[in-house]
Amino acid sequence: MRYASTNSASPEDRPIDMTRRGRFITLEGIEGAGKSTQLAVVAACLQAAGIPYLVTREPGGSRLGERIRAILLDRAEGGMAADTELLLMFAARAQHLAERIIPALSAGTWVLCDRFTDATYAYQGGGRGVDPARIALLEDFVQGPLRPDLTLLLDLPVERGLARAGRRSAPDRFESETLAFFERVRAAYLERARRHADRIRVIDAAAGPAEVAAEVEAVTGAFCGRVAAGALSS
Repeated sequence: MRYASTNSASPEDRPIDMTRRGRFITLEGIEGAGKSTQLAVVAACLQAAGIPYLVTREPGGSRLGERIRAILLDRAEGGMAADTELLLMFAARAQHLAERIIPALSAGTWVLCDRFTDATYAYQGGGRGVDPARIALLEDFVQGPLRPDLTLLLDLPVERGLARAGRRSAPDRFESETLAFFERVRAAYLERARRHADRIRVIDAAAGPAEVAAEVEAVTGAFCGRVAAGALSS
């Protein structure tokens, strides 16, 4: 497998040594699902196993990506067209891949990312109503064959998630969306999980913090075990 460079300034496209490449783990979920908390749990599991890792996020993850993120979250940009939003997401992702994700994986470092392209299918596809086929075209163009090795979907009822999010800070452009918007986002996430059950593990984020962390630890530990045993060769 080859990972194509998405920026002419990036290292040349080259084969990755599949015996030493890093693994790509993503966390997904609606606002208030606890992604940041559980990302730290996954990181602790990798640290305990002696696995080098990089923690990053989307949109963002690079200097340019963070500038795009600020635009995407700015409530002053309330009139942004769905296509503009979609293209900005993938513009930030292209830079993120070229600058951080692909170099890390190539060097044998695992990557832990707070949201990735599943979020685009959920928010821009489910929430905004963008045709998933159009998202898939951009996914292939920007990412080539690269997909996460494991995705943890932290799922909980929308009203509960938004209540949690509302207690932590003032709402951004996405958090200001309607309940119906987030119901569509959640439904799209769960449909992704159904269609990609080999990669996406659904975690009940409505459970107590200790129960959620225990399940995340169990899933992460089992995944690390399969990698160590050579059961995952992709």
